[in-house]
This record gives sequence, C-alpha cells and structure tokens, in this order.
Amino acid sequence: MATLSISLLLIITLLLIGMPVAYVFGVGAISFVLLTGKSMSYLVPHAFWQLGSFALLSLPLFIIAGALMGASRISDRLVRFVNAFVGPIRGGLGAVTIVTCALFGAIAGSGASAIAAIGSIMIPKMTEQGYPRGYATALVGCSSVLALLIPPSVPMIIFALTGGLSVAAAFLSTIIPGVAIALIYCLINYLYLKRKDIKVEKKVSFPERTKVITLASKEASWAILMPVIMLGGIYGGIFTPTEAAAVALVYTLPVGFFIYKGLNMQTAGKAILHGAISTGSIIAMIFFLFVMSRVMIMEQVPQQLSDFMIGLSDNKIIILLLINVILIGIGMLVDDVSGSILASIILMPVAMNLGVHPIHFAAIVGTNLGLGNITPPCAPLLYMAGSVGKAQFNEYLKPTLMFIVLGHLPVVLAVTFIPDLALFLPRLLMNIQ
Repeated sequence: MATLSISLLLIITLLLIGMPVAYVFGVGAISFVLLTGKSMSYLVPHAFWQLGSFALLSLPLFIIAGALMGASRISDRLVRFVNAFVGPIRGGLGAVTIVTCALFGAIAGSGASAIAAIGSIMIPKMTEQGYPRGYATALVGCSSVLALLIPPSVPMIIFALTGGLSVAAAFLSTIIPGVAIALIYCLINYLYLKRKDIKVEKKVSFPERTKVITLASKEASWAILMPVIMLGGIYGGIFTPTEAAAVALVYTLPVGFFIYKGLNMQTAGKAILHGAISTGSIIAMIFFLFVMSRVMIMEQVPQQLSDFMIGLSDNKIIILLLINVILIGIGMLVDDVSGSILASIILMPVAMNLGVHPIHFAAIVGTNLGLGNITPPCAPLLYMAGSVGKAQFNEYLKPTLMFIVLGHLPVVLAVTFIPDLALFLPRLLMNIQ
C-alpha cells in the first residue's frame, strides 16, 4: 500500500504540473515496478500480449470515425434538427444545447469534442437571445458530460476493456442515467429561464413547423443513423463492438465526402491524424495500466485496499459514498479517459469485494467521472467550456453549481444505491445476471 501511495502521489503531482497524461502513467507505472522490486523483463511482454486483444481494436476505429464525423460539419445539422422540435418553447435553445450535446456525444464519443463542436455554435446563439453568457457556458460544460454516458462512449470502452467487461453491457449501463440527467437539465433550464427576459423563437403554423421538422430531419438523418446502426447491430447480435466500430468508420467516409461534403482530402487527413494521435496516447496509457495492474495483483494491493476501506467502516453505504468521493476527485484531476483507467485499476476490485456488480460499477464510474469533470476547482471540461464561451470563471460558477447540485448529483446517488438503473437494460437486452 505504501508503494502504491507513493506512485499515486507522483501521478497526481505530475498531472497538476501539466505533464502529458501518457507520460504521467508511464512514470507512475515504472516507479511502482521499481519500488516493489519486480522485473520489467516479465511485465513488459505480458502487457504487450494484452494489447493484442481483438476488442481493443474497436478503440482506434471508434475514435477515428468520431473525428471524421466531427470534421464533416454535422453539428449545425444536429442543432437544426433538435431546434425544429423545441425551438418555439421558452428556453428551447437551452434544451437544444442539452440534447445536441448528447447526440453529438453518441457520434464523437467525447465530452471535449461536444464542447468544441456544439459550444462554439450554441453559446453565441444563446447570448444573442438574451441568455447570460455565464449560464450558456455552464450549460454547455455540464451537458458535455452526456457524451460519457450516451453510447458509444470512448471512456466506457476504455473502462470495459481494462476491466475485462463486455463493452456492449457497459454501454447499456449508462443510458438510463444519461437520459435522466438530460431530462433534469432540461427541466432546470426551463424553470431557470421562465422569468428571464429572453427571446423566444416565433411560433409558426403547424404545416410550416412540419415542413421545418421534415427538412431538418432529412439533413440530420445520416448523422443520427450512425449510432443507430452501430448500437442496433451490437444488440441485435449482427456484429461485435469491434465490428461495429469498423462499420462506423466505413459508413463515415461516404457520408462525410459525398453527402455532407464536409470532408476533403485535407480535412480527412487532419481528422485521421488527430484520431491517430489520440489513439496512440490512450494505447500508451493502457499499456502502462497493464504493467501497473499486474504488479498490483502480485502485491495483493486490491485486497489490501479493500481491507483498509472496510476497516474504516463496515457499512456498505459509507464505503460506496467514499468510492464516489474518490471518483469525483479523479474526475476533477484528469480527463474522462484517464479517469476510466484509474477507476479500473484502483477501485473496481474494491467495489467487487463489496458485492457491487461490475456492470453496475461501470455506471457508477461514468456518472461520477462526468460530475468530477465539471466540478470546481479543477474541472477540465468546465474550463474548456469557459474558454470556448469566452466567459470568466465567476460568471459560470453559480449556474454550474446549480446544475451539479440539482441535476447531476441526485442521479449519481440514485445510480449508486439503485443498481437496477444501471442493470435494467443489460439484463433486458443481454441477459446479464
């Protein structure tokens, strides 16, 4: 435990001073190996062997497909699609932001991508209609975490692969929590703006609205069809998650080049390069995770950590609350992918010793890391939203806390203590016991 504590302290320190995350994990893993006196000559080949997993191939395919779709200028079409349904409602533009972040997250699989693509469009639109800039920024930042929960989610792929779980089941575990958070955010948005002096889109006749909806649906249909094909194929037993990722990549190319025409050789090359860089960084982190986790097993660290936490209290509720606090802290310090890796290596064995179903724990991780990513003082996704929205921290702090306390935190607690919220869909569609 002492050696692990030193390595974790080193990892946290390096993260705080801004060292690239892949290097941080490398330093942490190597220091842990050296402190425990184990041999790298055994650990490195073992880690490389684990990287040969067929399921791991889905990762670069999903990431590159998401990058290509993001470069295909689909965000405008998604915004128009959602706005066609809720635009005339007071606060409708806020609801458009929430739902569009969820849809874009289902395509790109990343909270940061949702902020960059949706925030750059929606924050100016909302401020033009009288939304306070800080509120608009907070709404985008908080809604971006829906990308962690609405499948296919890159952090959930990482967590499932590193934890030895079914990727498809991990996807399903976060759908109900994600939808619940989106609905609560929409309600908070409506009530908050009910008495605010904001512009509301002019109502039109039913035939005109139908025409707008039809046109917007036609434009956005190719983008929305991508996650439908992937998830329908996975849960329909047509293909595995890895094969679904390959289908997504093949589907993206003609849509981006010939239908949306946002892709050309230059933009596609940049998107593929960006996806390859992201994949390389993540693979490096996973490699060092495999090294570190093997040493932890050899040193019986998971059992020691479990005994330590149970020694603090034999009350399962208290321990689960403590795990939640740790997960939120991890989410505050690192991005969603890194957080998924840390949660898998450190806390998943503890949760399983408590009798928590591993798929249930996947949902606990997803909701908590999302909360940590937007919880000050660290909050990586929140600060990114502030940068995109060109808002000062004091402008978006109060509305952010409103969304956290009234919207996200209740769902975190519900998911933690009501396992069926996470397990209902996996049991229904995959017969997970």
